[in-house]
Amino acid sequence: MKQQRNYPIVIITDKGAAFLKSGHVWVYEEEAAALSGEPADGDLVDVCSQKGRYLGTGFFNSRSKIRVRILSRNANDTFDRAFFARRLQYCFDYRKTVMGDDFRCCRLVFGEADGFPGLTVDRFGDVLVTQTMSLGIEQRKDVIFPLMVELLAAMGAPVTAIYERNDIALREKEGMEQTTGFYRGAGLRDDLPGKLILTENGIDYEVDYMHGQKTGFFLDQKYNRLAAARLAKGRTVLDCFTHTGAFALNCAKAGAGRVTAVDISKDAAALTAANAKRNGLANVDVLCANVFELLTELEAKHDRTYDYIILDPPAFTKSSATVQAARRGYKEINLKAMKLLPRGGYLATCSCSHFMTDDLFRRMLFDAAKDAGVQLRQIEARQQAPDHPILWGVPETEYLKFYLFQVV
Repeated sequence: MKQQRNYPIVIITDKGAAFLKSGHVWVYEEEAAALSGEPADGDLVDVCSQKGRYLGTGFFNSRSKIRVRILSRNANDTFDRAFFARRLQYCFDYRKTVMGDDFRCCRLVFGEADGFPGLTVDRFGDVLVTQTMSLGIEQRKDVIFPLMVELLAAMGAPVTAIYERNDIALREKEGMEQTTGFYRGAGLRDDLPGKLILTENGIDYEVDYMHGQKTGFFLDQKYNRLAAARLAKGRTVLDCFTHTGAFALNCAKAGAGRVTAVDISKDAAALTAANAKRNGLANVDVLCANVFELLTELEAKHDRTYDYIILDPPAFTKSSATVQAARRGYKEINLKAMKLLPRGGYLATCSCSHFMTDDLFRRMLFDAAKDAGVQLRQIEARQQAPDHPILWGVPETEYLKFYLFQVV
């Protein structure tokens, strides 16, 4: 028996209805054909087809191009504290299952893939770092955040602090300000220094969750780093766009002869050097340089020092409009790397942009190999770690492409 519906109703186009029926969870502005009632931004609304069929309930926002973010497709759901507790527990139980001992440092909530549209939560030991990108979640965080603390404590995973990294432009599209700071409430601390030590794959890292990129550390490459490290023993490795040095340190620990970690950021380079020292890895050199310029310089010198190159660049595109420009950037670094590697050398390469689809990325790599006069022998094709689950029907959740090749 369906509960009595008391929410305003958004009637959507047939195209929008087909989109939701395919598994997606967004209603775009142009798909919202009619509105009954006067919902405030952030309010819950029911979404119905032109024929009146119930399609889901979600957060309404008149300021956003995503007019409704679906929260539930169950007409019997009531969106009270118990609802959010069930959904959070489902998230945490899933991570406990798929991450095992890595549950201590993992992504606990991955937005739409976990039924929390616009919410990211990373766990670094007893500190949670969040990003809230939808107004509906922002208005309910005083329910959701204390529940996270309560549920994790019951699982033997106490939380000392929650730090909000809401310094993202997407919030402005939802009518929210960009902010950062400790969440105050639930008995949590708000006076921590903003840096901590986490352990991943047996390597200790200093993480700056206040000022580092995104939430301070890229957890999605956790197992890709192990895959890359399996090829590193005895090799001379060039790790490009190293950030905190994660790929470099994994390779160094695995027995690489020498690893050079490169990043254009002085802060990132310094952090990588500190992390190498922290782990007693004397086979790591750190270079602060522009990767594009460095690869060009090495190519001009016909330098074949490195027999293993790792390319882990930031997202070159964050919209469909700039995909072709991004493709040129990806091709440039991959082409240069392929030219630099000796026959039989190894290449690890990836893209973290959803808009650079796997098909586009593969075609770019094929073209780069053709222009470099080499062939690629594929070793592995991988994606993000399972704490960043891919929800079929929502292609935005499938974003990380990671390939290991031998260049022949």
